[in-house]
Amino acid sequence: MQTSGSSIISALGAGSGIDFTKLAADISDATFAAQRNQLSARKTSLEAQISAAGQLRGAITGLAGALGDRIRSGDLAPKADIANASVARVSVPAGLSPRGTFSLEVTQLAQGQTLVGRSLASRDALVGEGTLTLRFGTVSGASFTADGARAAVDIAVTATDTLATLATKINQASGGAVSAYVANGASGAQLVMKGKEGAANGFVLEAAGAGGAEAPGDLSYIGWSPATNTTELQAAARDAAFRLDTVAMTSPTNRVTGLPGGFTLNLTGTNTGAPTSLSFASNPDAMSSVMGDFVAALNDIVSQINDLAAPIGGELGNDPGARELRRDLAGLASRVVMPGATGSEPRTLGDLGLAVNRDGTFRLETARLNRALETSPDAVAAMFTTGVNGVFATMDRFARENSLVTDPGSLGGSLKRFETQKAASDDRLAKIAEQQENLRERLTREFTASERRVSASQSTLSFLRQQVDIWSNSDR
Repeated sequence: MQTSGSSIISALGAGSGIDFTKLAADISDATFAAQRNQLSARKTSLEAQISAAGQLRGAITGLAGALGDRIRSGDLAPKADIANASVARVSVPAGLSPRGTFSLEVTQLAQGQTLVGRSLASRDALVGEGTLTLRFGTVSGASFTADGARAAVDIAVTATDTLATLATKINQASGGAVSAYVANGASGAQLVMKGKEGAANGFVLEAAGAGGAEAPGDLSYIGWSPATNTTELQAAARDAAFRLDTVAMTSPTNRVTGLPGGFTLNLTGTNTGAPTSLSFASNPDAMSSVMGDFVAALNDIVSQINDLAAPIGGELGNDPGARELRRDLAGLASRVVMPGATGSEPRTLGDLGLAVNRDGTFRLETARLNRALETSPDAVAAMFTTGVNGVFATMDRFARENSLVTDPGSLGGSLKRFETQKAASDDRLAKIAEQQENLRERLTREFTASERRVSASQSTLSFLRQQVDIWSNSDR
C-alpha cells in the first residue's frame, strides 16, 4: 500500500537531498491549518466579547458600588445642629437618617478613677516584694462593691522592682483597664493610676507585702482602699448623666450610642438647668449632587452599550444579555425604590427627577427633584440610605440581576457562555496541536524509512552497473 510519504518521495525522486523533517512539519501544519485558523479566529472573537461583556458588567456594578460608598461616606446623612456646641458633638453613622428636634441637658460627664499614691524618694525607689491585686467594681464613699463578673488581676512584685517597673507591670497585667505612670511631684515620686470611664470601672489595690509593715519599701505602702485612705483618690469613677427630651439617661462613657435614629453623642460639657436644642435637617445640596453624578454615570453606561452592542461592528451586537441590559435601563426611571411610600411621597427614581430620552440616554429633571426635596425632604433623605430599600438597594439589585451567571438572558449569563465557548476552543486547539504533532512524527518516520530503502536500492543499482561495466570490458 502506498503511503502519502512514499508517493511524495516517488514524485520528487529519492535521494534528491530533500529535508524530509521540514517536509513532514509543513504537511502536518497544512493539514490542520484551516481548522486551526478558524478556531483561532473564533477564540479572538470570543475574547473580544468577554472583554465587552466584562466591561459592561463592571460599569453597572461599579456604579452601584460607588453609590453605596457615597452614601456610606456620610455626606448625604442629615446634618446635626446643636445650639450649645460646648455640650456635645453629634455624629450620624453612615446610612442612617435621624429626624426631628431634641432637647439635651448634660448634668454629669463620665470619668475614670484616678489614684495618686503616697510619695517615695524617687522613681527608682524599691517598692518591696509581694503580690499586688487589682479588683474592679464600684467605689461609693468608703465602700467598695466588687464586680463578680470581672476577674482580679494579680501582679507579682519582686525584691528588685522599683516604682517605675511596678507602673510598667500594672500596665501590662491590667490589659489597658488601668494605666499607670510615675509623676515626680514636689513631695517626691508618686504612682499615678487611671481607670476607664464608668462607675463600674472603679478599682482597689490589695497589697500583700513580705515585711508586713505599711511603710516605704514595703509593698503594703502601695495598697489602697476607700475604707482606709481617701486622700489618694483624686477622681472617682462615674457614669455620664444627661436628659434627652427630659428623659433621664446614663452612659458609662461620654460616647453615647443607641439614640433615636441612630445618632451618636460625644459629651464634652455640662449645661445643668439650661437644656440646649439638637436638630437634624436633610442635605438637599448633597442629594442633588449625587443625582447629577448618577445620571452622568448612567449616560456613560448607555454610551458603552451603544458602542459595544452596535448592530454592525459591535462585539455584543446580537447578544441577549446586552439587549436585556438596554431594556432594563430603559425602565429604570419607573423602578419602585420605596414600596412603603404613602400619599405624595416619592416612590420611584423618576420621582427623584430621573428621566429617559428617546435615544435611550438619561436626563435629570431638576424641577421635579427640587419639588420632592421641598415637599417631602424626609422621604427623599430616606431614599439615600443603605437599607433594604432606597436608591442604593435598587441599583445594587439592578447590578446583581444583570450579573447572574445562572440567567442565560442576562449579561452575566452571556459572559459565562462566552467563557465556556472560549474554554472549548482552547481545548480543541490543544487537541489539534496534539494531532498535528502526531502526524508530523508519523510522516517523519515514514519519510526516513523510505529514504533508507531508496538509498539501499540505489547502492545495489550502482553495484550492478559496475559489474556490467566490468563484464563488458572483459569481452573486448
